[in-house]
Amino acid sequence: MTPNAKRVAVCGLMVCSLSFLAPQGAWAQTLPAGVTKGPSVEGITEYHLPNGLKVLLFPDASKPTVTVNVTYLVGSRHENYGETGMAHLLEHMMFKGSPKNRSIPKEFNERGMEFNGTTSFDRTNYYEVFQAGNDNLKWALDMEADRMVHSFIARKDLDSEMTVVRNEYESGENQPFSVLLKRMQSIAYDWHSYGRSTIGNRSDIENVRIENLQAFYRTYYQPDNAVLLVAGKFDPSQTLAWISKSFGAIPKPKRKLPPFWTVEPTQDGERCFTVRRKGDMQIVALGYKIPSALQADADPLSFMSEILGDTPTGRLHKALVETGMAAEVFSFGQTGYAPGLEVIGAVVKVGQPVEPVRDALIAAVENFAKTPPTAEEMERTRRNFANGIEKALNDPQKVGVTLSEEIALGDWRLLFEGRDKLDHITPEQVSAAAARYLRRDNRTLGQFLPDDAPQRAEIPPAPTVQEVMKDFKGKVATLSSEAFDPSQANIDARTQIQTIGGLKVAMLPKKNRGEAVSVDLHLHWGDEHNLFGKSTIMAAASDMLMRGTSKYSRTELADAFAKLKISGSLYHFDTTGPNLDQALRLVSHVLKEASFPAAEFEQMRQQWIVSIESSRNEPQSLAHQAMSEYYNHYPKGDPRAVKTVDEQLAEIRALKLEDVVAFHRQYYGASHGELSIVGDFDPAATSKTIADSFNGWDSQVAYARITNTNADKPALHQHINTPDKENGYYEARLNLDLNVNDPDYPALEVATYIFGGGSLKSRLMDRIRQKDGLSYGGGADIGAGEIDRAGGFGMGAIAAPQNLGKLEAAIREELDRALKDGFTAAELAGAKSGLLQQRLQNRSKDEVLAAGWSRNLFLGRSYAWSKAFEDKVKALTVEQVNAAFRKFITPAKLSVVTAGDDAKAGAAKPQ
Repeated sequence: MTPNAKRVAVCGLMVCSLSFLAPQGAWAQTLPAGVTKGPSVEGITEYHLPNGLKVLLFPDASKPTVTVNVTYLVGSRHENYGETGMAHLLEHMMFKGSPKNRSIPKEFNERGMEFNGTTSFDRTNYYEVFQAGNDNLKWALDMEADRMVHSFIARKDLDSEMTVVRNEYESGENQPFSVLLKRMQSIAYDWHSYGRSTIGNRSDIENVRIENLQAFYRTYYQPDNAVLLVAGKFDPSQTLAWISKSFGAIPKPKRKLPPFWTVEPTQDGERCFTVRRKGDMQIVALGYKIPSALQADADPLSFMSEILGDTPTGRLHKALVETGMAAEVFSFGQTGYAPGLEVIGAVVKVGQPVEPVRDALIAAVENFAKTPPTAEEMERTRRNFANGIEKALNDPQKVGVTLSEEIALGDWRLLFEGRDKLDHITPEQVSAAAARYLRRDNRTLGQFLPDDAPQRAEIPPAPTVQEVMKDFKGKVATLSSEAFDPSQANIDARTQIQTIGGLKVAMLPKKNRGEAVSVDLHLHWGDEHNLFGKSTIMAAASDMLMRGTSKYSRTELADAFAKLKISGSLYHFDTTGPNLDQALRLVSHVLKEASFPAAEFEQMRQQWIVSIESSRNEPQSLAHQAMSEYYNHYPKGDPRAVKTVDEQLAEIRALKLEDVVAFHRQYYGASHGELSIVGDFDPAATSKTIADSFNGWDSQVAYARITNTNADKPALHQHINTPDKENGYYEARLNLDLNVNDPDYPALEVATYIFGGGSLKSRLMDRIRQKDGLSYGGGADIGAGEIDRAGGFGMGAIAAPQNLGKLEAAIREELDRALKDGFTAAELAGAKSGLLQQRLQNRSKDEVLAAGWSRNLFLGRSYAWSKAFEDKVKALTVEQVNAAFRKFITPAKLSVVTAGDDAKAGAAKPQ
């Protein structure tokens, strides 16, 4: 589960996710007794149950999935003294079951459901995304209604889950930015609960009383404090009837919700703080109090944030990164129902002076209003926001989490109200808003100075939502997409396969909302001999492609991609049918005519160095690096060889621009590759575009697929000390002689899914999280070669350093138990159901289909292979699954690396 899901500026302008909808009135309905109908906007209709529950129905038959989301109007700002983190802790407890649903994670797993819960300042939400069907939908509705008021919230569950949440807290304490942001909140605010991180205070997490948690649950988890949303492929009338029966049976509560009256006083001077911890990067951050998301200034301030903080077009990037003063910059708003913070800052390489960056940062931010946004900056920001909204409006699966932010403000329609105001924001509004709040005495940086003439920033009270919404009228959108059948047979039948020049091409045209198209491109060049000693040069050539071409600067190139609605990378991107021709031509141009600017090359090198240096003391990075180095059996310089951190840094520092340019000239080309396109486009026209763009562009060097092999090494057991790190890491690895076409592979994949592949529900997570409360996250995975035989079995988990020994022992015990006693028929049935439903849902995603086709083209197969694999999974017996696991998994050969603070671990350090 995710704590402190940060609201970035105004959701209506930033990361919102909705889709174009069926026209209003497209389905007839007879409302259940007592249910009344509320407003409708763009296909979303609101209903009210007698007990106070609000229901939003969003029918969309274009994909075979359904999203059920419940938003409770309670978050960390509702917590009392000594109860910080309670809202988030309760979110965890809501997965512990109720009388009618005693194993919610198990049901999720067996139904192949994607799910999560998130907690923020103002709300908590729970969602499930699953394969459309009456059984799944009715179960989800009944489960959510049951756990709304009947969850156990039991002492025994709190005892284990408290340590899991504490481990999540400890994980955040390892991250410099996470720690800095928590300090920023606590120092910027005097009294308002936005000054407390949603994850809470460690002592509160450890000592919260079950009675307090139960009282919090009974107060806020009630129908009159919740909004239920159902989106996707479902029968609205039937669904409303089910909702009326399941949720309608909950009595309307008699209690009154507690009032919230704390108002943060106006800040009366700049504030300073310094966090000193072990780390490998420097961060300078400024925090300014800004109004509620309901305030008129909220939208202009989000424009300001984008214009300042965007990469590579933002003012701070040009002032600090392009000049070499900083490695990265950032800017985001963290606000909601009450006044929040605008956080602006820079990452500085260790060893470089911070003071010049700090001074330049303050000057750039607080003088922003003196240089109002240009027409180009405003147009680019509108376009970026509009492109993000348009893309989000085509994905109904994310609607629940997105609307949760608007629901917390008082009205879900604020999403559309904010979107419709986008074109009306002026440079003068942006400049004036910046002048009101980006002021010295409203700044949190790290120091206090007396001042006889304070420059205070008065934050006006927020208007009512009724005032904000009084002139709003919603739009009616139309749905234009097909109900696509994601079966392998239909995918194969609908796909056109051809060869264009050196490219194997798969094209699957289908009608999509917003004419969306997904593109996946793979190009192959070189072999193990001519690539020897060139892996860093090859990586640099790839990283430099989007930093300028013969026709475009880096900024111009970013604008060109935005104008064509291209999102993603050069090799895997989304666009729209009308833009596909120009998008392919632009990608081809970038690949062929990258200009490799010297200044951008130096920026890239510095960013690489900062990134690598920042991993030197991270337990997970160190454990993974140690394991990779141990199993490396290739000579130094081999393209498959694992480099040490020092070797990586030495090669980056020795890297020469002329070598990168030469590599691009000699190696790049479309002599060998795969290109897959899925979505709303014309295959005939696209074939011509592909030929025009890539034919004749050939690599000058020989190509041969590089074979991967495994090293036969004895089991390793290593511990790495990571001083001053709150969290630790466990990693295990076992090399396997395994190929996906082996008879045992389907059974081994299912066995691994049962053991450690589920999200919250697996043998491993049942033990280390649900039972022992040692870890927030962990799991196991299986890998197999698709051509070679270099497979492997791996496990990983986080834990506090003092619990690493217990964690390792628990994992070993569960592995031994699985090998000795085997898995059960019930576990096998659940794993089959979960795996097959997940695979079906993945095939309904265009970007996954495109990537799958590229891989199939490379391997010379079709989706019939996928169907044959699933048939093998369906036919598996529990005897076959247990036999495969016992045949391949040998604990005595398992290598283990742990990383954690020895001082914290004490006697619990792994032996």
